[in-house]
Amino acid sequence: MSFISNIFSSIRIFFAGIWLVIRIVLEYFGIISDGNDRTTGIKDMREEYKKANYR
Repeated sequence: MSFISNIFSSIRIFFAGIWLVIRIVLEYFGIISDGNDRTTGIKDMREEYKKANYR
């Protein structure tokens, strides 16, 4: 029984991590915005990247 609960908790943590990564990527590209400081920081980073004009 303990083995099964360990498997389920591991799967839950795995999907929570994937969801976090997906949200960060979507916020970086401006597709979603949750309206807190983290989002504006990502927007500022994106503007700096455009100004630097990396090739």
